[in-house]
This record gives sequence, structure tokens and C-alpha cells, in this order.
Amino acid sequence: MTRKINWIGLAAGIITLIALAISLYMPWWQLTVGQSLIKINASPVNTNFGLFGTQFTIPLIWALNLVTILTFSASGIIMLIYSLVPTKPYAKHLLGFSYKKPLYSVVSFVVVLAIILLIAGHFGVYLPLNGSATVTLPGSWTMGATVSALVSGTFQLPFYLAVVATALCITARLYHSHVSSALSESESTTTPPVTAATSV
Repeated sequence: MTRKINWIGLAAGIITLIALAISLYMPWWQLTVGQSLIKINASPVNTNFGLFGTQFTIPLIWALNLVTILTFSASGIIMLIYSLVPTKPYAKHLLGFSYKKPLYSVVSFVVVLAIILLIAGHFGVYLPLNGSATVTLPGSWTMGATVSALVSGTFQLPFYLAVVATALCITARLYHSHVSSALSESESTTTPPVTAATSV
């Protein structure tokens, strides 16, 4: 009997763990003010700030990052386990836990980032989401003086990997129905017919 494997789920688990590993060293989104005068490295697993070349983190954000690291790790590992046993009775529970986590991380990260940029725009500071722009601080902040700086915002490789992992996880969830139906058809064709006993 051929062993069933959800290959899409296997790819999703691998990409999820790769995205996590790279995210520990590279941010999902980076904002740079001037020539690295101020730098913000943002991601669900590693957010830190740079000021005049000195990096620092905020304890609360670090704690949230740690929770996401553990969740992302569990999601990738469980997705790999599920992919190897997609026809087991408990497989759907494994899939249900694992496929949602990258989706939640990506969506929540984009939403929080958009909210921050909207709040900054409300106060007259329009930061670029992806690209470069010259940002001028409101005169009320600088006592009438004009202060401008080149600001760059860029999505980095780990973000795109996380998006790919999310898409694969969702596809693996949809493909699970195909794996299950293929198993049912295989069982129905291999099960010998039951014949009624005849008396002599």
C-alpha cells in the first residue's frame, strides 16, 4: 500500500521553519531615517530599534516576539508531522492547529504596521511603506524650524517567505480534502466484497 503524504503541507512546514530561521536575523520590514540615524527593524519574531548605531529592544515587545517564535516553531514542526501522516484520525487536528499560525502572524503584522503608519500620518508624519521619501516634521514639533530627512521603508526577504508559507499552509488545508477522498476511494476498491453464506 502506497503511503499518503501531503506534499504541499510538507513544503509549507519547511518554508515556515526557513522563514522563522531567517527572521531571527533579518526583519520583515525596516524603516531607516537618514544615513542609519534611526533604524527600526520590525517583525513578529525580532523587533528592535537603532539610534545612532546603537541597537536596543523593549522588554514587552521582546516577550511578544518570543511567544511568536515558539508558535511559529510549533506550527512548522506540526505541519511536517501532519504531512507525513495526513490520513491518520488525528491528522486533521494537527493541520487545524498548524496552518492558521503563519496566516495570523502575517495578517496581524500588516494590520499593526498599517495602524502605526496611519497614526503617524494623523500627526503629519507620512512614512513610506515601501520605498523612499523625504519626510518633513510638522513645525509644531520643531518650534517652527524646518526639519527634513530621507526615510526609507522596505519589506525584506523573511516577509515574503512568510507570505509564501501562509499560502502553502492554506493550500495544504484545501488539499487535505483531496488526500482524504483519495484514501476513501482506495479503501473502497481494496476492500473485498462481502458475500452471503449459502447453506448446502
